[in-house]
Amino acid sequence: MLCDASLWRDVGFPEGHDVHHVALRRGDIGELAEDVLAAVAGPFVLVGLSLGAIVGFEALRRAPRRIAGLCVMATNAGPPRPEQYTAWRAMDELIAAGRFADVVEQTLPDMFPDRAPTPEAARRYRAMAHSVGATAARAQLAAQATRTDAASALRAARCPTAVLAGERDTLCPPSYHRAIADSVPGAALTLLPEAGHLLPWQRPEAVTAALRGLVAAAGGTRAAPAAP
Repeated sequence: MLCDASLWRDVGFPEGHDVHHVALRRGDIGELAEDVLAAVAGPFVLVGLSLGAIVGFEALRRAPRRIAGLCVMATNAGPPRPEQYTAWRAMDELIAAGRFADVVEQTLPDMFPDRAPTPEAARRYRAMAHSVGATAARAQLAAQATRTDAASALRAARCPTAVLAGERDTLCPPSYHRAIADSVPGAALTLLPEAGHLLPWQRPEAVTAALRGLVAAAGGTRAAPAAP
């Protein structure tokens, strides 16, 4: 969450393919999945980070034949934990009280390796988060609370699947991604050293390589990233 299309600006999407960015700013996880499925006609490669990947899991569950390839990163395929509900409510209350900037600062460290961003990285994250804004942030928090366990959808997946994780992601650690990769038949798991949560910024070359390989494996169908 708190990301926009600028998250992907350093990634080299395969040439000759349409890229559709889907803003996740309304409804529950199911409604957001329908937004993704409506963004492009026919089969497509779905790319998602964090909340975008969670929405991708639901899109896969609803329309497995539409998903020609799946790339997920920095995410969690399990249901919410009690402490997450508590944290999301607290953030929502801060935003409702006019303290959105405090929420941005609260979330900032978890985006970066070892919770230690450079000044430029922190500036870039703040700018992106504020471009998303308080209203969309509250909608994303509400959507997070509606996610469900994606294990059954992942076990049923038959599309080429790439799973990427930062080895220093404190928010969604590698163990989450090993579980995802173990659930999907034939999934490729890539663990990226020295990387945290925002992989398209921190390791754009690795994300680019994964996407190009996935699109080739999927037969060159459309790419549609679903950003958090």
